[in-house]
Amino acid sequence: MNTENIGFIGLGRMGKSMASNLVKKGFRLMVMDLNPRAVTDLVRLGARASGDVAQLARDCTIVITMLPTSVEVESVALGADGIFANAIAGTVLMDMSTIAPVATDRLQQEAIRHGMSVVDAPVGRLAEHADRAESLFMVGASDADFARVKPLLDAMGSTVYHCGAVGTGGRTKLVNNYVAVTLCQVNAEALALSQRFGLDLASTLKVLLGTSANNGQLRLNFPNKVLAGDTTPGFTIDLAHKDMSLVLAAAHAAKVPMPVAAAVHESFSAARANACGSIDFSGIADVICDLARIERARTPSGWSPD
Repeated sequence: MNTENIGFIGLGRMGKSMASNLVKKGFRLMVMDLNPRAVTDLVRLGARASGDVAQLARDCTIVITMLPTSVEVESVALGADGIFANAIAGTVLMDMSTIAPVATDRLQQEAIRHGMSVVDAPVGRLAEHADRAESLFMVGASDADFARVKPLLDAMGSTVYHCGAVGTGGRTKLVNNYVAVTLCQVNAEALALSQRFGLDLASTLKVLLGTSANNGQLRLNFPNKVLAGDTTPGFTIDLAHKDMSLVLAAAHAAKVPMPVAAAVHESFSAARANACGSIDFSGIADVICDLARIERARTPSGWSPD
């Protein structure tokens, strides 16, 4: 069992589940979040609470961050009250957020200045997988740091890929999320077209799932979410939009043209402007149908993709 003190900052929808799995599996955890209820729930499981980043950094030798954007991650890592200024040499900051790759690069440069290191380990799959400790992690780290954090990742998930050096985890995540979010858009448009044609949805889905049009979003996510009328978020339209913004910024910096990404980004912008940012990203299918004044696509009761 890992005997290090672990800090965990960010107990949102996924972070809380991942932190809970660490505590349940015997890791010594100190937690911090703006939501006091989330902290209380972790304390009841056996974690310790901290209201101060500096104190958490002093008490822990691995600090995990699971936060919304680069801004929040850098705010807790940098500055006089941040992680790097207060942790001891040799501490690892493992950022599991989805942030701009250049922000990860900045964090690593600052960590080196303090005799520390960074691991970027963004999360794949959905919140329901985090609940069951079935997350997938894309990890950028030195070999030594990867070996050090691997037991934690194994406790929080079922699949861990070491993608390469620091920064490769986050860049892999952007590639992955570009495909996942774009597939949501493609599926949404296809379902709206099917509805406009007056096709039987169950029959159409059988065809799509039985040909090369099949994709993970249509088979795994849509049937449990939007097609069942459930758009409570596992991953919100707001977060999908944020990730597509990161994809485009990184692509522009790398001089890679991505016209499809730009179109999908604007579709999700429209969804947010229509007050749909807080619903599950599969709900883009409802947004497209509503814009076209088409009945929303819903599968019959008891329908299964298998």
